[in-house]
Amino acid sequence: MLLSYLFQNPIMFVVWILAIIYALSVHEFSHALGALVMGDDTAKHQGRLTLNPLSHIDLWGLAMLILAGFGWGKPVPFNPYNLRNQRWGAAIVAMFGPLANLVSVIIFAVVIRLVFAFSGLGPENMLIQFLLALIMVDTILLVFNLIPIPPLDGSKILFAILPSKYNNFKIVLQRQGFFLLLALIIFDRILPVSILGSLFGFVINGVMLLVG
Repeated sequence: MLLSYLFQNPIMFVVWILAIIYALSVHEFSHALGALVMGDDTAKHQGRLTLNPLSHIDLWGLAMLILAGFGWGKPVPFNPYNLRNQRWGAAIVAMFGPLANLVSVIIFAVVIRLVFAFSGLGPENMLIQFLLALIMVDTILLVFNLIPIPPLDGSKILFAILPSKYNNFKIVLQRQGFFLLLALIIFDRILPVSILGSLFGFVINGVMLLVG
């Protein structure tokens, strides 16, 4: 639990908070950028086309991340009717967020390999710890948002892929998505084996192998 760092290792608490703020900010900014690329400037006019964390961090969402291990940033608004491609537009806007986290993971992985190669710093160094935290948070945000349950980004991709004969299913999933996601998180906490934790761990371990 992130909150335990506050009392046991305050410096690492700050490191993780900064990593979370970065990952959420770049994720939400990229949604705004994706909407603009696809023809809708709603997010731009609402001041969301910025990397300023104050525009993207939801205080309740951040508090839930600290207290419960899951949370959220401020959703980026867009008008789907303004998008150039009506079928794939929303999915493309959705993909911009996880894609930004993927690019961040690649960049930080390259940086940490360069730091290891040329600085002689060990894994206990705070710069290394911060880079590792950035990689892990961006990876978790990337994987979590690809789950195809509303309001996560993966649901927009799923809805774009499904043919029109599944419209009723889409409507039901949109209405019940929040409760399904909440149930998934709750059951993941009380089950003997954490499905989400195993998934995140598997992907993070793969990334760390690449980092070396």
